[in-house]
Amino acid sequence: MVKCLSLKFEIEIEPIFGTLALYDVKEKKKISEDFHFDLNSDQMKGLLRLHTPHTAISTLARSAIFSITYPSADIFLVIKLEKVLQQGDIGESCEPYMVMKESDSSKVTHKEKLEKLRLQAETSCSRLGRYRMPFAWTAIHLVNIVSSVGGLERSDPDSDSERKGHGTWNERKKKGFERMSVGEDMCNFATFRPATLTVTNFFKQEGDRLSDEDLYKFLADMRRPSSVLRRLRPVTAQLKIDISPAPDSPHYCLSPELLHVKPYPDLRVRPTKEVLEFPARYVYSPHTTYRNLLYIYPQSLNFSSRQGSVRNIAVKVQFMAGEDPSLAMPVIFGKSSCAEFFTETYSPVIYHDKSPEFYEEVKMKIPANLTDNHHLLFTFYHISCQPKQNTPLETPVGYTWIPLMQHGRLRTGSFSLPVSVEKPPPSYSVLTPDVQLPGMKWVDNHKQVFNVEVTAASSVHTQDPHLDKFFTLCYVLEEYSFPFRLKDCIISEANVEGELKASMTGLRGALLDTCVRFLHQLLSKLILLIVHPPVIAGQIVNLGRAAFEAMSLLVNQIHKNLEGNQDQHGRNNLLASYIHYCFHLPTAEPAMLPTGGATPAYELPIQYATLSRATARPSTLHLARSKSISNSNPDLASTPTSPDEEVQRIIASKGIDRSHSWVNSAYAPGGSRAVLRRNPNFTCELKQLLHEELALQWVVSTSTVREAALQQAWFFFQLMTKSMSHHLFLSSRIDLPRRQRFPDRFVDDIAALVGAISADVAGRYHKDLELVERLNSSLAFFLNDLLSLMDRGFVFNLIRSYYKQIANKFHTAQNPSSLTALRMDFTRIVCSHEHYVTLNLPCSTLSPPASPSPSTSSTTSQGSAFSSMHQDQGVASMFELSVPFRQQHFLSGLLLTELSLILEPDGEGVFFLHKKAISAVHSLMCSHDADPRYTDPQVRAHIAQLYLPLIPIVMDSLPQLHDFTDASQARGRHAPAMQDDGDPDNGTISQSVAMAIAGSPLPHAKAPNFTMPTVAGRQCSSLSAECSRTLLVSFLWVLKNADAALLESWVSDLSVLQINRLLDLLHLSVSCFEYKGKKALERINSLTFKKSQDMKARLEEAILGTIGARQEMVRRCRERSPYGNENVRWRKNVTHWRQNTDRVDKTKAETEQESVVDGNLATEASLVVLDTLEIIVKTVLVSELKESVLGGVLRVLLHSMAGSQSALFLQHCFTTQRGLVFKFPEMLFEEDTELCADLCLRLLRHCSSSVGSVRSQASASLYLLMRQNFEIGNNFARVKMQVTMSLSSLVGTSQNFNEEHLRRSLKTILTYAEEDLELRDSPFPEQVQDLVFNLHMILTDTVKMKEHQQDPEMLIDLMYRIAKGYQNSPDLRLTWLQNMAGKHSERGNHAEAAHCLVHSAALVAEYLNMLEDCRYLPIGCVTFQHISSNVLEESAVSDDILSPEEEGICAGKYFSEVGLVGLLEQAATSFHMASMYEAINEVYKILLPVHEANRDFKKLATVHGKLQDTFNKIYNQSSGWERMFGTYFRVGFYGCRFGDLDEQEFVYKEPSITKLAEISYRLEEFYAERFGDDVVEIIKDSNHVDKNKLDPNKAYLQITYVEPFFDTYELKERITYFDKNYNLRTFMYCTPFTLDGRAHGDLHEQYKRKSILTTSHAFPYIKTRINVIHKEEIILVPMEVAIEDMQKKTQELAFATHQEPADAKMLQMVLQGSVGTTVNQGPLEVAQVFLSDIPDDPKLYRHHNKLRLCFKDFTKRCEDALRKNKTLIGPDQKEYHKEMERNYNKLKESLGPLITRKIPQLYRTLPAAGLQSATQRNSFSRSSLRRGDC
Repeated sequence: MVKCLSLKFEIEIEPIFGTLALYDVKEKKKISEDFHFDLNSDQMKGLLRLHTPHTAISTLARSAIFSITYPSADIFLVIKLEKVLQQGDIGESCEPYMVMKESDSSKVTHKEKLEKLRLQAETSCSRLGRYRMPFAWTAIHLVNIVSSVGGLERSDPDSDSERKGHGTWNERKKKGFERMSVGEDMCNFATFRPATLTVTNFFKQEGDRLSDEDLYKFLADMRRPSSVLRRLRPVTAQLKIDISPAPDSPHYCLSPELLHVKPYPDLRVRPTKEVLEFPARYVYSPHTTYRNLLYIYPQSLNFSSRQGSVRNIAVKVQFMAGEDPSLAMPVIFGKSSCAEFFTETYSPVIYHDKSPEFYEEVKMKIPANLTDNHHLLFTFYHISCQPKQNTPLETPVGYTWIPLMQHGRLRTGSFSLPVSVEKPPPSYSVLTPDVQLPGMKWVDNHKQVFNVEVTAASSVHTQDPHLDKFFTLCYVLEEYSFPFRLKDCIISEANVEGELKASMTGLRGALLDTCVRFLHQLLSKLILLIVHPPVIAGQIVNLGRAAFEAMSLLVNQIHKNLEGNQDQHGRNNLLASYIHYCFHLPTAEPAMLPTGGATPAYELPIQYATLSRATARPSTLHLARSKSISNSNPDLASTPTSPDEEVQRIIASKGIDRSHSWVNSAYAPGGSRAVLRRNPNFTCELKQLLHEELALQWVVSTSTVREAALQQAWFFFQLMTKSMSHHLFLSSRIDLPRRQRFPDRFVDDIAALVGAISADVAGRYHKDLELVERLNSSLAFFLNDLLSLMDRGFVFNLIRSYYKQIANKFHTAQNPSSLTALRMDFTRIVCSHEHYVTLNLPCSTLSPPASPSPSTSSTTSQGSAFSSMHQDQGVASMFELSVPFRQQHFLSGLLLTELSLILEPDGEGVFFLHKKAISAVHSLMCSHDADPRYTDPQVRAHIAQLYLPLIPIVMDSLPQLHDFTDASQARGRHAPAMQDDGDPDNGTISQSVAMAIAGSPLPHAKAPNFTMPTVAGRQCSSLSAECSRTLLVSFLWVLKNADAALLESWVSDLSVLQINRLLDLLHLSVSCFEYKGKKALERINSLTFKKSQDMKARLEEAILGTIGARQEMVRRCRERSPYGNENVRWRKNVTHWRQNTDRVDKTKAETEQESVVDGNLATEASLVVLDTLEIIVKTVLVSELKESVLGGVLRVLLHSMAGSQSALFLQHCFTTQRGLVFKFPEMLFEEDTELCADLCLRLLRHCSSSVGSVRSQASASLYLLMRQNFEIGNNFARVKMQVTMSLSSLVGTSQNFNEEHLRRSLKTILTYAEEDLELRDSPFPEQVQDLVFNLHMILTDTVKMKEHQQDPEMLIDLMYRIAKGYQNSPDLRLTWLQNMAGKHSERGNHAEAAHCLVHSAALVAEYLNMLEDCRYLPIGCVTFQHISSNVLEESAVSDDILSPEEEGICAGKYFSEVGLVGLLEQAATSFHMASMYEAINEVYKILLPVHEANRDFKKLATVHGKLQDTFNKIYNQSSGWERMFGTYFRVGFYGCRFGDLDEQEFVYKEPSITKLAEISYRLEEFYAERFGDDVVEIIKDSNHVDKNKLDPNKAYLQITYVEPFFDTYELKERITYFDKNYNLRTFMYCTPFTLDGRAHGDLHEQYKRKSILTTSHAFPYIKTRINVIHKEEIILVPMEVAIEDMQKKTQELAFATHQEPADAKMLQMVLQGSVGTTVNQGPLEVAQVFLSDIPDDPKLYRHHNKLRLCFKDFTKRCEDALRKNKTLIGPDQKEYHKEMERNYNKLKESLGPLITRKIPQLYRTLPAAGLQSATQRNSFSRSSLRRGDC
């Protein structure tokens, strides 16, 4: 939409007029008509008052709406300005505008000049006011406006002047064009930000360059940076315009014909004009409104050879109805501020130009009925600009004309005409000017001097010879006006048939664009010819075949060429809307119109082409609007919408009615619009019925025509359907029985047609799949329609015949799944009938019916249809797809049979079929559910009866369903869900990890905890999550709506296996619909599935072995998408759940809404499951099966408690649970402990719920559970044990569990016990008190754990302490060990996690050993000591304290062989992750005998494979540096702030390559946060800490790096890198000191303290810090220090020398340090200090001697190293090497005397040598034994 706001010049002296139009530079085409605007002030308009006495409001428009069908980057909005004609050429008249500035207005000269100009203008206006002259122009490049949203601030005039013609903005533009090429998203002309432009620069028009050709050159030039236009001097002005997307329904709008477009509230408001578009390319849309416009463009005139004064030439254009001047018709549209229509118009005048060019556009509204006399008359005048005496104002200087009709066709196109000098003679108008009329003078000797172009926008004139001929011939036949002249031939009765057939064949030669424009008329004519065969000379001429052929070819052509114009069933919108809105049976006489303003939709025309239908809305605004036509056809039924949304989606109906069921039509007798019925005495004399004719022609058609008809079968099918329904309605046959509605001949044709098309579908599916898919769905829709019109039994037979055709092809088919897909689509469409339910005869019993399907009329009221309830006969057959079922419920039988076939597990490659079949069933159920006819529960039960076989079908497909329990391992079948019910939003730990931490007694290492018959097959889940979900919804719908009594009798017949299957299904349903909470929805919405974290969690899960690593891999592959294994290729049509993932930017409200729906669905699903469980329990009670089934029932119940459920559901759930426990206590207390454990855990979890009602329910349940256990055995040890374990598990797992709430629930339980009168005197209340006290203790520990949540070491210590406390309660100890394993895994301490698991396994082994002596099982802890010496602490406390036979002890499922194996396998996995491969071997040594004893060769193969892997890894990483095992630090805590930790020393194990700074920083930060920054201090040295010197208010940490320490004998054992890093108990650190207190001194005063620490357990252990239990110190005297230094240097040299491969750099570095002269405190100095004199103290003799030997060794090593170096160096290092050799020789010389001196005393034989060494100081003897390795 363009609004012109204002136009200001520097000087205001005369009126200026503007024109806007759009031009496409690339196409070189003007793409809109002109819009004229006038922004002059009233004072200026006043100057022209004489010439325009009356102004029509329609000419005052200042805003225009332009349509652009083909947006492109090349569109310009061109603005041209004109002014009143005055003397002087354009340049002169522009001069004042360029020179004079507003700012000069104060100057006197300026005022005078201005006055003079004003006077001139006034005289011009009064005299020449009706003529215009070109003045200036400019252009706006639309792409800049549309794409630069938020670009330059548009109101800034300067930037705009730049941005207009001056071609800056080029940078921007270039970018624009680059992007254009990528996709035309830039030119989005429908949605851009509105902009206000101020155009400041206009270019003056140049008289010799006015044509459109020149304009395109200028525009192309404008886009170049170095525009020629830049150099021109601009005319400065300010034109303000608004450009914005057009509103949807603008007010006060005028169509191009100046008709009012509704809404038009007030006639006095200034209107907006719709500007007619001249599209750049064809626009395929039919005419829907009357339009008859003619545009005339005078282009150029050449009068250079014309004598006389012809210079200022104006062309006057008139539309003449005859030759008399008075017959000029007022059909020329006015421009701006003038009358609406004129009889004449003048082109602008170019001053003193004999051969002017024009850019004028003259728009005319021509009458519908043109005759040969109508013509255009052009008169040329010379205008005298100066007022001279006796010179007339205008002098005619030439005439020419164009006759408009020729051979009955409108003449348009370009004309070059000769111009006559004098007035043309009478009756000139029938001839063209090209004819040399006698006695006429012509300009330039009858040469063609005037060029003009005429175009028409008309819904009357086709402007296409082929169409014209066809329509004319039809007209001749209708009017019966023979003979008729058509161009050169005469049409007579004899040749009319041939000509007509020829013209029909000729239609394919017509331009498609024109065919589409006149499509409605064309088709209606063809149909008329089929239905009313014309009578020629008394003979009926059958044109049916020719017309059918023409029609099919036309329809096909439209389809082929307009690919983009189709819905998803390949139906062309133009054709579909024709059938829907325009087509009706032609009647013999015009229909009697209802009282309404619509015109008859079919009249015999006055003249052949005026068939266009005028509708109430006068004009189209957008193309899109013109496609959907308002329904003004009185003979159309109102459309009953089909309830099935899914089919609505299939049809995407674009307003096309599919379900022509006239039963509920308003037009039916007695309907709201029954007035429309024909008067009874009117006999409908249709010669032939269209549907019969079509069926016949189609059946007998051959080759190309048949192919064309098949391509577009839907069109003919719909035409037939509509024709049939019209026929029934018009001939009042709708009340007849269905069998009598249509003649047998027609019925046979239909049968033949359907048979032939079914055969096509079956036969051609592999060659031409796309066609066959279309054909298949068209056929299905057709049969769907026939169900409403014909005998149902007949239609069912047709369906059956289709099925047979397909089935016959099945065995030979190369690709059966695509046939199945076709059949599935077919079934789905047929089943989407609005009376689907009634068609299935839902109420009749299963006895074979008499006819294939008795025709119940669809008018049967729904209520009575459902009154009879089934008689009870073989219930089983109602639940299976038995023959009686399929005969009785024909359609639903078909659908369910399809489903069960597709779900057969051995079907290959049918992934997409699953989706098709399941969603078909699902969408049908959705439609029943939403259908107001079926709200009554009894009716619902009948409908559910049609789907009963679905239940067994789903049960059979159980192994294929997606395993929802798996996806949320945390809950699913295993552990408690973490969420508090009341608040689904509280943050939780990643559940999978939490679950592992819980290490609850519930998760099982291997199979899920209930035995599914298909557990192994569960891996093969072949249905996607989405399909499974849809299938389960359908399953639950049937269970919900089916009759309960029916279900009960069915369940009572099931075997145990089948009931268990049903229970598994219910279990899965609960998991599937579990409420995920708003957070989850938001997460899905923002698609922030943090892959990495997710993966991390999965990995941890794998390590912790909640599932095996392989399964993990399998599952990870399966679950790439948030909704399971949807294969990418089929993602595009996932609609049902897809909205979750696709639309990322949901509003808050939508998310809220979605979570509400989700919550309701979860509750509904769970309640349906609960009802079904009740039914199962009820039936099982009667029968004998209960033992085996009840456990399963309880499991499902527990599983549903585990999820996040609504309070409403839980209330019912607890009631059911209490009932179940009350009726069958033995189930919990005598058999399976697991159920009891599970139940306790669930109840406890709900006892800590934040919702009061849930808490009270849970407490009651828990209390009753204890009470019942007590009543059975006079104590409730089992429940006690399980509750304690569950609490421990809950505490370890759930971060956000609320201990306050739990304490409240415990109090409630206590109160129950005290108030319970029956048991008051028994020991029960006391035992309850005991238990509650115990639980409070655990909770207190929990609080502590919460405090230390951030301190991992402290947390683990606490857990360790709790676990230790349970030393004599193995189940609980196991629970806590697992909790610790989880915590370690979470933090990446895999070695510790592995050890926790090893300890758990040892514990289990210990108790298994006590239970039974089993050869191949480990004999308790002892077996495990090779893995770790720590394990011995798990030895069972002596038998008398604990006997495993005692009730409730060792009841967890881990205390079994399977549990042990599971734990060990998990341990192996964790060891693997910790790179401790050697330990894996030890683990498997224990496992192998178990597998061997079980002959489990598959497991053995796996284990040996893993071992091979492990050993390869060890071998490949033999040096060990590749594996980093850990770094150790001693940490001492000093200060009472630390509480228990004060004065404690620990050795911490940190991840490898942790620097001292890192751990210091971590601990300092952590404690600073806890105690405050100024409180924590780090003691920087490793000396003894004197407690008295420390500030009591501060907390001190002392951190030292320590290394593992081994005695010499140990080193013989510990050979590999692994050995030196495993099972470590002693650590050492050294502190240098001197006797006077400094740390470092000279060589002879340097002492060293070695501290050796021993820890209580060996690393790695089940925690990462271990207490130091023993500390020993060794002090080295200076000479010992020197010995250690020299030994170290010697070792370095040896290492560098023998390194493989040799490293020259390293070697030279070590050598340089050993023999370089400059080395301070180097070897030489050491020797000089300690070896020059023999020590005085005899105790040092040995050391002296040892040092001497060290030097000997050292010099030898140096020599070796030099020798090695010589072999490694290149020529460039020879000098360097010589230097080193020199240094070495010097060193050797200096050392020589020192080394050779021996201490004589040592070599004396001392009798008391042994004695002496015994009395030596311990530290020395130790040091000589130990080579300190530091």
